[in-house]
Amino acid sequence: MKFVMSYSCGKDSTLALHKMIENGHEPVALLVMFNQEAARSYFHGADGAMLQEYAKALDLPLLLTPTTGEQYHLTMEQSLKKAKAMGAQAACFGDIDIEGNRAWSRERCENAGLQAVFPLWQRDREEIVYELIRLGYRCLIKSINNKLLPKSLLGRILDTPAVEEIKRRGIDICGENGEYHTLVMDGPIFQTPIPYQTGGCLDFGDYSVVECDVKPH
Repeated sequence: MKFVMSYSCGKDSTLALHKMIENGHEPVALLVMFNQEAARSYFHGADGAMLQEYAKALDLPLLLTPTTGEQYHLTMEQSLKKAKAMGAQAACFGDIDIEGNRAWSRERCENAGLQAVFPLWQRDREEIVYELIRLGYRCLIKSINNKLLPKSLLGRILDTPAVEEIKRRGIDICGENGEYHTLVMDGPIFQTPIPYQTGGCLDFGDYSVVECDVKPH
């Protein structure tokens, strides 16, 4: 089956893409929702230069979808229709168990004439995190809810010690409710690692992020 990946550059959508490829399905493109005002991808905050690096590293066309919050659902459907024209029969998502998110994505796909696929649906969250580590994915912790997690995690790779620290805080190990977000910088489905460099930390109310940009070649 040919599919388009709804891609956030984070760990869950990367593992979902991995699973689809592993099961013999063929990706035709990466669909990335792009915040016009912030000039970065929604939720995980990759800028345009870094998104181009993802397209190269994963060897897939980038369906960059600039939008505002009000038009988000409509512009996503437009990009899904473009993916269908490229041969996609389905769209893949990295959702785990939030039913409202799955229903929303299904509606977008129905309106675009595509099947919605959720390879990680209702899998154990701890299993997901440790599978990513076991497979060799390098997931950079890009943002945190600073009411729940320490800033010392920012810029770290999500390894076993980092996971244990998150577990000790008693929060969702996958960060499914926004406790933290990652950018995946390398792993089995990457042709080359994402060249990156980190800078200082920025605070936005309850959330803190580490600056992360493409490292000059």
